Amino acid sequence: ALAVVFDQIPDTERKVVEQLDNGAIISVSIRKSGKSRIIDFSGSAERQSSNYNATSAIVTSAVVYVLRLLAGDTIPLNEGLLEDIDLRIPEGMLNPRFPSDLAKCPPVVAGNVEVSQRIVDTLLKVFEVAACSQGTMNNLIFGNDNASYYETIAGGEGATRDRDGASGVHTHMTNTSITDPEILEWRYPARVELFSLRDGSGGKGVHNGGDGVRRRIRFTEAVEVSLLTQHREQAPFGIEGGEDGCVGKQWEVSSDGKRRLLSGNETQKFDAGDAIEIHTPGGGGFGRRET
Repeated sequence: ALAVVFDQIPDTERKVVEQLDNGAIISVSIRKSGKSRIIDFSGSAERQSSNYNATSAIVTSAVVYVLRLLAGDTIPLNEGLLEDIDLRIPEGMLNPRFPSDLAKCPPVVAGNVEVSQRIVDTLLKVFEVAACSQGTMNNLIFGNDNASYYETIAGGEGATRDRDGASGVHTHMTNTSITDPEILEWRYPARVELFSLRDGSGGKGVHNGGDGVRRRIRFTEAVEVSLLTQHREQAPFGIEGGEDGCVGKQWEVSSDGKRRLLSGNETQKFDAGDAIEIHTPGGGGFGRRET
């Protein structure tokens, strides 16, 4: 299985760059060097003032995950996959320094749920095996003095050379399931008004990217709402001529139907009767479709 992985690393250097919505760069190159295979994140962004910092452990986990995908076999998921890999993660956004003064340590919450997925997408791009999936967990948090709720929302999967991407799924990070509407409405000051696929949001190609979803939750009490997302500015890329997937969008929808566009990363107060509506990103397409 490892031989299959190593065969996909070219003799000459291959390098790609992806950007977070704030413009921070994830850069990765791959190449052979004797018996070793080098995966190098040099050129990636410096430490972020926001919580969009990862750690070397997060980056290493993403690399191990992608190598196991490339192996195409049910082998154990552990660091044995790195035995002949020279992994280079320079200091910066992907490997910030943690001083002894905890107050000066970089925040990393988005590194775990957001940057990790963008690392995976960048690695899949450099290996040229799959288009970009939604690349975000679409983290939604709302609450007040009486309740607090957190969910992640599915989107579109990137297409591959063998098949279309799946619609309405989490990709790469899949250890969460959404709360049933009946339970959500029973326990929290909220009503689910809309939850459906976002038709046409996946990129077109020989194989199409999966569609994202549309979700609208209306609040029955005043709450504070926080969003932590990606792919609101940078579209999920298509590959080998496939089209990009649609970016995500979100709105505050007032009780009288007025809509106000929100950014993908902010905290706002919502009055009773207001709703949050979220359209998650679609996956990129694979291959140029003949016209």
